[in-house]
Amino acid sequence: MFDIQEIRSQFSILDQQVNSKQLVYLDNAATSQKPNSVLEVCHKYYTELNANVHRGIHTLSQLATEEMEISRRKIQQFINAKYDFEVIFTKGTTEGLNLIAYILTQKLKKDDEIIISYLEHHSNIVPWQLLCERTGAKLRVIPIDENGVLQLDYLDSFLNEKTKIVSVNQVSNALGIINPIEEIIAKTRKNTNAYIVIDGAQSAPHFTIDVQKLDCDFFVFSGHKMYAPMGTGILYGKQEILEDLPPFHGGGEMISTCSFDGTTYAGLPFKYEAGTPNVGGNIALGAAVDFICKVGQENIQIHENNLLEYAQKELLEIENIKIYGKKTKRTGVVSFNLEGVGISSDVGMILDKLGIAVRTGHHCTQPIMDYFNIAGTVRASFAVYNTLGEIDLLVEGVKKAQRMLS
Repeated sequence: MFDIQEIRSQFSILDQQVNSKQLVYLDNAATSQKPNSVLEVCHKYYTELNANVHRGIHTLSQLATEEMEISRRKIQQFINAKYDFEVIFTKGTTEGLNLIAYILTQKLKKDDEIIISYLEHHSNIVPWQLLCERTGAKLRVIPIDENGVLQLDYLDSFLNEKTKIVSVNQVSNALGIINPIEEIIAKTRKNTNAYIVIDGAQSAPHFTIDVQKLDCDFFVFSGHKMYAPMGTGILYGKQEILEDLPPFHGGGEMISTCSFDGTTYAGLPFKYEAGTPNVGGNIALGAAVDFICKVGQENIQIHENNLLEYAQKELLEIENIKIYGKKTKRTGVVSFNLEGVGISSDVGMILDKLGIAVRTGHHCTQPIMDYFNIAGTVRASFAVYNTLGEIDLLVEGVKKAQRMLS
């Protein structure tokens, strides 16, 4: 049974008031709130297990190591990776994408090509631009139409023997659009030997991920958007690819032997986990996976889709509102503006006074905003603990903002 009140009871932060109003938290695409079960794991680590991992023979170190490796295996199952050592702990999606772009440097040369899309977060644009600067490669961008839909005919024309990397998100953080990555991967595999990178920051919290079925080479996501602490994330990479590529950071943990004459590197996953990890956070990421699996990924997806459909229906009753990507298949996000009544941040500030937390601005997707010739949008984004009643409060808040700003 999906019991929304029981789920909400697990998130203590939702009980508080903001500006003398009951908190309505609709900024989940930026970061989700954390259930008590995850917070308890963090607290337990620092009060009972605090020790560095993989480096000590004493009991606390052994226990901490065991808990972190259990978490790695939970995440392996969560994304259906073939091996647990294909799961690399990172600080989040941004670090994962930068890591991939750095270690692929030696695989590119002048005039090779990297394909991304107009729907990317800056984190899936800038690392590839930096890679182009290092190597002389060229960036090609799949355009969108007026609905925010990727124009895959351009992908067909882009793919050639010079294509070395194709990197796209599974879900747009700004618009919530679900991209056809299965089709993109199939087209890429048919026509090139390019590395395929999927940004799953906005998909991992919302529906089931199967990296083996997808047949991507890399998949990255953040823990803090899926009920885990900030500073946690995952890079999945196929074993044979990760073993072939160089390390990212040098230092402790990632070495097998080290001398002044040279260094040999540890095997996976430690080759890519230099330095002291966020042990407590990584263990808590496993607890977040437990929470998602206990609620049920299908239940989460159905509930969030109901929230999105209801929010769009009710918001469209407001005159002079524009919802971006409203005709597309989306998840978790409704992104909109009130036409002719100020800017998105004005609306966001009024909603905040009503206790409603939304995100405003360009959402680290300035190319999307440039395409629509706007400075930004108001973005309401949903999680498992949100309710239809909260959508009603959002709609009334938007109506009040419209009256005040007109």
